[in-house]
Amino acid sequence: MEKNNLEGGVTTDQVNNQVPNARDDADLAAEAAFASDKEVKMTLKEGIKLYPHAIGWSILLSMAIIMEGFDVVLIANFFGFPQFAKKYGDQLPDGTYNVSAKWQTALSNGAYVGEIIGLFINGIVSERYGYRKTMIGSLTVLTGFIFIPFFAPRIEILLVGGILLGIPWGVFQTLTTAYASEVCPTALRAYLTTFVNLCWVIGQLIASSVLRGFLSRQDEWSYRIPFALQWIWPVPIIIGCIFAPESPWWLVRQGRIADAEASVRRLTKEGNGVDIQKTVSLMIHTNELEKEASSGTRYIDCFKGTDRRRTEIACVVWGIQTLCGSGLMGYSTYFLQQAGLPVEQSFNFTMGQYALGICGTLLSWGLMTKYGRRTLYISGLVALFITLIAIGCLGIPKSNMGIAIGAALLVFTFIYDVTVGPVCYAIVAEMSTTRLRSKSIVLARNFYNVMGIINNVITPQLVNVTALNWRGKAGFFWAVSCLFCTIYCYFRLPETSGRPYIELDVLFENKVSARHFAKTEVDAATGTIKRAASDVADKDSIEQSDHIERVSI
Repeated sequence: MEKNNLEGGVTTDQVNNQVPNARDDADLAAEAAFASDKEVKMTLKEGIKLYPHAIGWSILLSMAIIMEGFDVVLIANFFGFPQFAKKYGDQLPDGTYNVSAKWQTALSNGAYVGEIIGLFINGIVSERYGYRKTMIGSLTVLTGFIFIPFFAPRIEILLVGGILLGIPWGVFQTLTTAYASEVCPTALRAYLTTFVNLCWVIGQLIASSVLRGFLSRQDEWSYRIPFALQWIWPVPIIIGCIFAPESPWWLVRQGRIADAEASVRRLTKEGNGVDIQKTVSLMIHTNELEKEASSGTRYIDCFKGTDRRRTEIACVVWGIQTLCGSGLMGYSTYFLQQAGLPVEQSFNFTMGQYALGICGTLLSWGLMTKYGRRTLYISGLVALFITLIAIGCLGIPKSNMGIAIGAALLVFTFIYDVTVGPVCYAIVAEMSTTRLRSKSIVLARNFYNVMGIINNVITPQLVNVTALNWRGKAGFFWAVSCLFCTIYCYFRLPETSGRPYIELDVLFENKVSARHFAKTEVDAATGTIKRAASDVADKDSIEQSDHIERVSI
């Protein structure tokens, strides 16, 4: 690193090595309290005005997720393309071609396997080399891996390509969420983390539109061109990442305080009143409190002390995205085709489904601001449970109810993308300590991927005409799962809305009950919490008398 001279002849490296002694501890705590109070009181309008560059950089990196959503839909729908089936499938007695069930399962789960590998790699590499370098390296590798499915001569090579592509996708899944949560203030955090979910839905909509456009094409380019379209994204994002500022939280964890201040300066709009020094003081103070609370930076540390509870919640909340029955959303086209709708119309229906997902995610931004994460998430699970019961009831009659079930799945999709789908990203990004964020998100997303693999095995068996053929009655199965998810969230999911990271650290360290998070006051300067005398602590709450006003970490 270049040793630029600062005021008084002190070099950047010398300042960077003064952690946390660059400022007096009392001054540091006071500055942190000032920054924390200002961040809590910051409105959305003020956040947009003060951090326009942070919004732009976060959106740029999050767009990498579009590629994942794009390819997931491609693979699932290619099985219905005659030329794809002729190239990679087997000929049936009637002369048509079909990709066997085992290869459908393998291709669908191949990306998950790669993502699991990529996620663990990201947890180690991003903490060592930073978010920017990790993102640039992953995008570069992805550009080369796209050649594999594009030229794949056999289905085995196609599977290898899917696994290898999954590795950089796994990096994108967690790195984009972590970066969004660290470059913006509390007022913008929910919007930028849930924008990751919006990018995923946008990718699905683009893929559905592309596939709909190539339905009439009968040559091999009907599936090769969609594969080639993935090359559109990496180069522009790589160029953007080269100029993007590094996460100031990561720089603080590395002891590079001057660089952290420079990063915050680039993320904010000059002259709008952001106190750079106090903002970074809050990061330093938070980092020091987490170190005092024995929060390390290794994977094993995610399962120690209070971090164990935080890791558990992050993992289960992301796993609930699959356990709530969302796997049925991908079968709306199947139910409609079984009901007799032409293939073209069923694809039109799917495009409408993903468009609803985009509208739902945009709507969730306002609802999260008004009602908070916990309330919206649990309310969404209750609504999904009711919808699944309705789908199950539609599957009872012997007459074909495919159109009705498809319509019910549209309702399910909208509810999911207003609540559980996007809100999950905000919760997971806020749940861990800043020192363990990248690794905690990795573990949570990998839990989701494992649940996704299980879902890819169970759901086809439930709805396929050649298996159990439950049709809509599969809704009953997932309704039971959704009910258990709702019960878990009621007792374990805390409200994190509007809380700076230092306040969340204090609340978790003092073992505040999930149901008491929203009404517990925190003193950021002293690292203590206040409780009203009327609040009664239960076994999960602070183990102190009802009359204690402060509990030190």
